[in-house]
Amino acid sequence: MSDLKKELYDMCVNYVRKSMDAAELGIKEAQKASNEDTKSSAGDKYETGRAMMQQETNRNLAQLNEANKLMVALNRISTTGTAAKAETGSVIITSNGNFYLAISAGSLLVMGKNYFAVSPASPVGLMLTGKTAGESFTLNGKLYTIEAVS
Repeated sequence: MSDLKKELYDMCVNYVRKSMDAAELGIKEAQKASNEDTKSSAGDKYETGRAMMQQETNRNLAQLNEANKLMVALNRISTTGTAAKAETGSVIITSNGNFYLAISAGSLLVMGKNYFAVSPASPVGLMLTGKTAGESFTLNGKLYTIEAVS
């Protein structure tokens, strides 16, 4: 099971790194475009272009900041050991899907099975946290029965 946890963890780290790389690239491109934009006789056009590049830089900085927060959250997760109750870092098998309680990273395919990487703060994450095998909960009209927690 720890191999599965390690694989899911690594996939989440890669997901965050891709977000960080994309944000950093966006910042560099916006700064480059802003620096290459030369002042012309149409001053308003120049100022508008610079303002748009600054907005793009700010948007990418916000994405980079969020990705850094996700990486900090991932760094707190252990990929070894098992837990009786679902907690951050747990793999939870339910009647309606498999979950990895870590960060919101979407669907991850490992060893031919789909796992949904979900944040503990998400609606399904809140319902999963603290649950043990055999317990059930309903979310959006769907009944989830927990088959295993590790």
